[in-house]
Amino acid sequence: MKKQLIIMDFTGVYNYEPFIRNQNCIWLDCCHLYGTECYCDEEGAASLKRLIADYPAEGIHFIDSGNYHYLTKFWTDKLNYPFSLLVFDHHPDMQPPLFEDMISCGSWVKDMLDTNPYLQKVVVAGASEALIRAVPDIYRDRVRFYGEKALKQEETWKRFASEHVNEPVYISIDKDVLNPESAVTNWDQGSLSLQELEQLLAVVFRHEKIAGIDICGECSATLDLFEEKREAAINGRANQELLELISAEFNLQMQQNSD
Repeated sequence: MKKQLIIMDFTGVYNYEPFIRNQNCIWLDCCHLYGTECYCDEEGAASLKRLIADYPAEGIHFIDSGNYHYLTKFWTDKLNYPFSLLVFDHHPDMQPPLFEDMISCGSWVKDMLDTNPYLQKVVVAGASEALIRAVPDIYRDRVRFYGEKALKQEETWKRFASEHVNEPVYISIDKDVLNPESAVTNWDQGSLSLQELEQLLAVVFRHEKIAGIDICGECSATLDLFEEKREAAINGRANQELLELISAEFNLQMQQNSD
């Protein structure tokens, strides 16, 4: 059985990305929801949890722009067994929240570490070294960091390739980990190429059992129609390549498990 492909549409951006055409997917319309952008309030969180209640975390989820990256927490809250989290992101997303009663796109990894009893370990790959240094020391025994510059070095690459966990891994990708030639996002971006990200993903699929995966990093709408189409074309190509790779790897894992 194929992993479910779920599109969570907050901004309408996926209407301009042809990668989704002819795909057998579940389309969740989130455009009408309030209290969800960047910071998610109690009402917004309740609405989103109701929206995804009937769908498993063990799937492929496209979750729009990085403003909604906190959805990774909502998806992984549905896992009822020990797992590890692998995050490809230019930002560690471990900032203390400005509002204690809200989860945000910049605090959700910290929130998961604080609240999820099944989360065993977090690996953050591709983050800015400066932002990594700002992560509170209290979390460093449960988080392994591979900075964007360090990943360019052979020694760090080999260390990442030898990283291994005993439990299933949930993967979360923010395309702001990529350089501007590979993706266009509404946040400052890293320096990985799409090919380098795909090589890292292939290593993970080769060694780990993957529970589920989500992808964000779409670019918010602008008033420049030409620029919107250019950005959608770049992101659509990146999403197409990532979806093809992930689907093929998932199918291979399921085939191996059935043999």
